[in-house]
Amino acid sequence: MKKVKLYTSKLPASWNDERPHRKVEIDLSSPGLAVFELEKLLFTGRVIISHADEVWPRLYIGDQQSAENVSDLSTRRFTHILSAAHSDRQGQPQIYEGLNITYMGIEARDAYDYDMSINFQAAADFIHRALSRGGKVLVHCHVGVSRSATLVLAYLMLKQNLTLVEAVCAVKDKRGVIPNRGFLRQLIKLDGQLFGSHR
Repeated sequence: MKKVKLYTSKLPASWNDERPHRKVEIDLSSPGLAVFELEKLLFTGRVIISHADEVWPRLYIGDQQSAENVSDLSTRRFTHILSAAHSDRQGQPQIYEGLNITYMGIEARDAYDYDMSINFQAAADFIHRALSRGGKVLVHCHVGVSRSATLVLAYLMLKQNLTLVEAVCAVKDKRGVIPNRGFLRQLIKLDGQLFGSHR
């Protein structure tokens, strides 16, 4: 039986006044088809015109440059940075010293066969703690479209109770993102675990 998702924005009204409600139908019970349909939905997202974009109140997705621009980090008053492109060889970035920024690094590959799901809960907890305390979070990877987006989508599902389709709709209108197909399959599995939307 086809599982129909009705997207009604769960964003705070003051942040989301301009977004119309829409109906999005995606059958998440068939992972192969669901990946294709999610990609079509993602391709309707906003064109990237900046290094970092606010996709949820005080939560940004950005690229490597946004994470290394100390002046911009200070101006925007980021309090937390989650890197999905961390390297153990480099350790915690020294550029954040003196900026009062809490850093979390995840060494992840943007590859179809990489299990990003092992990081979902820890990343969601980090983001949630920061936002709950009034912080401002930048989640980044090299380009800011796959690894970082996957972690933000998982956060929205785990902590904001959005289905995968709802999370995609919320994010894509603020920043064009496209997690790789392996990551999309992992997010579909998470959706099924949380909302019982796949067999």
